[in-house]
Amino acid sequence: MAVASPIPPLAPVITITLSFIPDTLTTSFFHPDILLDVSKTSSPSKKITTERGILLNPSTSDLLKAVLRLVELLETPSDIEVLAPLIIKEIFYRVLQGEKGELLKQFAVIGSYAQCISEAIQWIKHNYSEPLIIEELAKTVKMSPRTLHRHFKKVTAMSPLQYQKMIRLQTARRLLLTENLDAANAGFRVGYESPSQFNREYTRLFGRPPIRDIHDLRDFSL
Repeated sequence: MAVASPIPPLAPVITITLSFIPDTLTTSFFHPDILLDVSKTSSPSKKITTERGILLNPSTSDLLKAVLRLVELLETPSDIEVLAPLIIKEIFYRVLQGEKGELLKQFAVIGSYAQCISEAIQWIKHNYSEPLIIEELAKTVKMSPRTLHRHFKKVTAMSPLQYQKMIRLQTARRLLLTENLDAANAGFRVGYESPSQFNREYTRLFGRPPIRDIHDLRDFSL
């Protein structure tokens, strides 16, 4: 979840991001019974289907107040350890009550398609440099290859292989910027065996060959 504050033109953008990892949704933050309680107090919803994993929704007044209280804890660091988990719990509760709360519940409830896709995404992120065999990934998340492919594309708008490629190329771009690697070594680090294939796919995603892209990014940051 990300929240951006209204700001004047040309002023720095102020954002706050909270990451709710599926494994912690029903442990660190909420017991499954709380998810059921939220469901009871929410309006009846339509049949749940796996939806796109990135959504944009207007914030409610109650949600913004909770986010503001979380940010204000920066002024009293000694309160963060005790109060931050409580406020984050409230933020999560407000999001669950919101327009797209059902989608978040899907990711929190073990066994749902969204939960399985979330596990698949996490697996790819942690193993992006390894060969991706769809049948093995499907077995890992307890889905059939066909079902995995269909619901993965609903959530990410990409196939698992396309998602892996994007992670590889974004990671390579970061390595080129921060570790001063050449293109061949950066490609090898993220799983490419062919420098020409790496250059071709990098150019297709970012619009420029690796070295020229990094040169332009550094010039822009000066």
